[in-house]
Amino acid sequence: MKDYIRERVIEVAHYIYETKATVRQTAKIYGVSKSTIHKDVTERLLRIEAELAERVKQILEFNKAERHIRGGEATRKKYQNLKRK
Repeated sequence: MKDYIRERVIEVAHYIYETKATVRQTAKIYGVSKSTIHKDVTERLLRIEAELAERVKQILEFNKAERHIRGGEATRKKYQNLKRK
């Protein structure tokens, strides 16, 4: 694995762990695709630092379990804003 990829993987993992950010939010911050972030923290990180990978995995699972709530909330706000106009 190239050094710049290894550094990005560790940096992204720490960012997700510290901020509890979603894959989408993290991808936007780092300017890469969601697929790249997902591969970084699910496959590459496991080979680099297994303990950190497990902690990040728990955050990703939490975000996945909660995403339907966030989606519903976004839709609710969208229609509230449409009513106000």
